[in-house]
Amino acid sequence: MIRARHYSRRTEETYVHWIRRFVHFHGRRHPREMGAEHVTAFLSSLANDRHVAAATQNQALAALLFLYKAVLAVELPWMNEIVRSRRPRRLPVVLTRQEVHALLANLRGTHALMARLMYGTGLRMMECLRLRVKDVDLVRREVVVREGKGGKDRITMFPDSLVDEMAAHLELVRAIHRADRAARVPGVELPAALERKKPAAGIELGWHWVFPQDRLSEDPRSGIRRRHHAYDQTFQRAIKRAAARAQILKPVSSHTLRHSFATHLMESGYDIRTVQELLGHKDVSTTMIYTHVLNRGGRGVVSPLDR
Repeated sequence: MIRARHYSRRTEETYVHWIRRFVHFHGRRHPREMGAEHVTAFLSSLANDRHVAAATQNQALAALLFLYKAVLAVELPWMNEIVRSRRPRRLPVVLTRQEVHALLANLRGTHALMARLMYGTGLRMMECLRLRVKDVDLVRREVVVREGKGGKDRITMFPDSLVDEMAAHLELVRAIHRADRAARVPGVELPAALERKKPAAGIELGWHWVFPQDRLSEDPRSGIRRRHHAYDQTFQRAIKRAAARAQILKPVSSHTLRHSFATHLMESGYDIRTVQELLGHKDVSTTMIYTHVLNRGGRGVVSPLDR
């Protein structure tokens, strides 16, 4: 049912995880034997006993609503008695320009190129990993993000300073593509609709990953042994090690590069609507979080001590 609706593999794994947790919580009873009160008890337990974050509880709720509505065809009444986890309002972690420079200086090879691209374009990590060769236009200095968060496409700029490095990297990708074709390796994974309409597109260079893995691996859904894009956890670990070597004390992840991209653009005077469009935010209120970072703790007011 999930695959028929073209949900991502991560969403599939997450939903299965929470449905299993729900069933085990109620002594392995079948979901058909349970209803809204059981869902309420499980979700409230996550907040009261496990103290999970609001986003985690909402994730579990989405999985159970999908189970009952899409799989069991049972419409649950709205559960007003759920104890909800509190969603704290937190400011994003943003690096200074000097810290970004130090972080990037401690990365090597493809991971360095990926990190510079994320900071230079504002891409989310999975948007970067899933880039296809055809969506990087070095002449027009553009990157087309396909099916970003919310299933939306958008265009962002490509940094001039990365053009030569990316051009050299794409030559390596061409070599990998030629070797795969010579070895008759199955084509790369395609979006679901294109897989049915034009299955041979997977062997075309344009659809090849910009950041492919260096070895073949088995597709967990289809069982096909093919080349996938770079592994997200490997990249995250590289970022963590680089931050440690750069002696950055802030908690740094790949998403910190996106936060820093947005904040540094606004520091340079770009308007919030432009930043919103580049980030792909649906609502400008999401982008406004970076204005709070720019306030520097006192809405730009100079402390009387400094006067």
